[in-house]
Amino acid sequence: MMQATVGQKAPNLKVSKWVQGIPTNIDKEKDRIVLVEVFQVNCPGCFLYGIPEAINIYKKYQSEGVTVLGIATAFEDFDKNTLENLELLLKTGEVIGDTKEGLSQHGKLDGNKLPYKIPFPVAMDSLIKETGNITKERMLNFIYKQIPNFDSQPEDYKNQIFERVKQYLQSKEYTAETFEGYSLNGTPSTILVDRKGVLRDISFGQSGNIEQKIQLLLKE
Repeated sequence: MMQATVGQKAPNLKVSKWVQGIPTNIDKEKDRIVLVEVFQVNCPGCFLYGIPEAINIYKKYQSEGVTVLGIATAFEDFDKNTLENLELLLKTGEVIGDTKEGLSQHGKLDGNKLPYKIPFPVAMDSLIKETGNITKERMLNFIYKQIPNFDSQPEDYKNQIFERVKQYLQSKEYTAETFEGYSLNGTPSTILVDRKGVLRDISFGQSGNIEQKIQLLLKE
């Protein structure tokens, strides 16, 4: 997958399966603004903030030319962030793991189920099984994305980072192609594409200003 860059054409989402809704992609949503909500099934914050915000946008703006899509990814907890658990969630509303724990602490569950249904199309990210050696080159590629000025850091620090990245890459069973292609930092994340198919914004966490950004794009 080509690397996504803000201000350039947004690459299509890499999908292993559309679990809900009619299969689509960024290039199929011509002349519409596209908001992609990226979440993990095992991610309490995604269900406390990210998904409710996306549902709100969907309800308010779908008739005004905004398409909302969900993509479930996995960059950790590969045993929980699975296609099976996504299918369970979308069919029954049932949540698992940290999500279940986090939401029940906030009194946001109906039994062990979500009190709301996700109304927009949802896909599973394409996960590629990691194989091969962890080469220095692969480690450096990963490090430069996170720490552009890595070369000018003290040796001790560099060695610590190498060690941490090595452990991370060893624990990483899969590469999620959309997650990596858009260089996301975690979940929940949003990807915002304008009517011409140009990537305009990538946000991570609880930003709360997605609606504002969409309103501006609608005026263009």
